[in-house]
Amino acid sequence: MIDFLNSIKSRDPAAKSTISLILTYPGVKAVFFHQIASFFNLAGFDLIARIISQTSRFFTGIEIHPGAKIGKNLFIDHGMGVVIGETSIIGDNVTIYHAVTLGGISPSIDTELQRNEKRHPTIGNDVVIGSGAQIIGPVVVGNCARIAANAVVVNDVAENTTMVGVPAKAIKIGNKGKFRPYGVDQKVKDEQ
Repeated sequence: MIDFLNSIKSRDPAAKSTISLILTYPGVKAVFFHQIASFFNLAGFDLIARIISQTSRFFTGIEIHPGAKIGKNLFIDHGMGVVIGETSIIGDNVTIYHAVTLGGISPSIDTELQRNEKRHPTIGNDVVIGSGAQIIGPVVVGNCARIAANAVVVNDVAENTTMVGVPAKAIKIGNKGKFRPYGVDQKVKDEQ
């Protein structure tokens, strides 16, 4: 737990103390409750898992399906409106800003055929997803990728790539080791 909280302090200049993270950060609470919901989900108690998930959503504004698989040190900054779907897989040290959706496609079409299928994104390690971004379908986002604010990603994203726009397009800027909370910085120019 200490490593998790320290990882947030290292990524958020507004994080002043460990106690403030525990008491006031909705992303910390959502990840904690997801761990409990995930335990019940894996044990086959789906209803209990969903009740825990929905209670967490009520208090945090963040909806994480109990079936989602989350790696170490997920930081959901602000968090309001974040939705993480059932078959999502999130790697280690991922940062997600508010209003992000890791969603499925065509959930109301052929529902029975989709029940045990991978329908949500797989997010690699050290990825940053900017506010309002939508990553839809069973796409794979590579390690150290950046998804800019409000981008809509419907195709796989290579490692160390920044995606911007609707639909999202790749901009090669060498993300390795650089933290760009909204996917781009002032030096990036629109190439259209």
